[in-house]
Amino acid sequence: MQILLKFLKWLGIILGSVLLVAVVYLYATGKDFLIKGVYVTYLHGHKTAYLDDYRFFDNHSIDIGQPQPWNISKEYNSVKITDSLKSIHERWKSVAYMIIHKDSIWFEEYYDGYSDSSRSNSFSMAKSMVAAILGKTIEAGQVKSLQQKVKDFVPELIGPYADSLKMVDLVSMSSGMKWDESYYDPFSITTRLYFDKDIVGTLDQLPINNQPGQEFIYKSGDTQLLGIALQRATKKSLSELLSQYFWKPMGAEHTALWQVDSEKNGIEKAYCCVASNARDFARFGKLYLQHGQWNGNQLLDSAYIQQSVTNTFPASPEYGYGWWIGKYKDKDYFYMDGHLGQYVIVIPQDDLIIVRLGHGIGGKPRSNPGSAFYNFIEQAYIMLGNRVNNN
Repeated sequence: MQILLKFLKWLGIILGSVLLVAVVYLYATGKDFLIKGVYVTYLHGHKTAYLDDYRFFDNHSIDIGQPQPWNISKEYNSVKITDSLKSIHERWKSVAYMIIHKDSIWFEEYYDGYSDSSRSNSFSMAKSMVAAILGKTIEAGQVKSLQQKVKDFVPELIGPYADSLKMVDLVSMSSGMKWDESYYDPFSITTRLYFDKDIVGTLDQLPINNQPGQEFIYKSGDTQLLGIALQRATKKSLSELLSQYFWKPMGAEHTALWQVDSEKNGIEKAYCCVASNARDFARFGKLYLQHGQWNGNQLLDSAYIQQSVTNTFPASPEYGYGWWIGKYKDKDYFYMDGHLGQYVIVIPQDDLIIVRLGHGIGGKPRSNPGSAFYNFIEQAYIMLGNRVNNN
């Protein structure tokens, strides 16, 4: 027994020493963000960011004003979910599914303990919100135009093409920045930005290597740099801007949270991480569906919205300014899109908004009829058709 105890003692000392050396190494090489990454993800049973990980980060509040509850359809939840859609929700672990038809909630269901007031991570749906904030700062004259140089706000930009970079290049994802958009590689720049406590310091190291404005390449770094520029242009945090320009005027019902790199620095993760609920996320779909109008007030310029849901580059018809674009059969749609399948889908032709939030999504292209995304749309139409057939 004494031999076993001595062995365990020395084993503990060795393992502790190895762990100490590893921690020192991570701090010495600037990879200490991995410590938080391991704690938040792997030690909580995940391999990537997840819906309620906002609890482990510092956050800014996105304050509400006077709540404006959604209209509820007279046919609310009168049609049952299809068996096919139920199977998709179970397979990909949806937590919310909502159909808003003609400005009224027609159907909604919540799963896995979530409700209409539960917070969950928007992930990259926040990019659409930042694009909207850019539009408002242009209206307010805080940003001169989409063509204004980013260096006017971020003079420390580096790289051979830093002087050429414009605000429009960031919102259209064509910056030419060196970037690795990987969510599962612990050493990628995207992972580092998610867990690091100094977003500005991290971005300052990334050069603008290629000519901006030439092609669409999806990079979270573009939106993050845009967010920093907007904060400096307005001297307000993104959370304050979102609350002032949209959350309050649109009557959001619940205070939301926006992850920041640290309480000390207070820089929002502009490319992701607004924690809210399906009903309040859907308000952005309604705003864009109504060309910027909200209860008789023009909250966002209609021309800017039209630009946002129109592709910038002919070779990349799928993206505008922070919004994705597609077609379901003969119907055009645009949508907010977040990691693990967070969607606010807008189909103007039928005055339709579809919201899905969840823990995961399939890897098939969204336009593929076999994809979960495609079926979130198709099954909504089947359900609406069942309503018509039953009346």
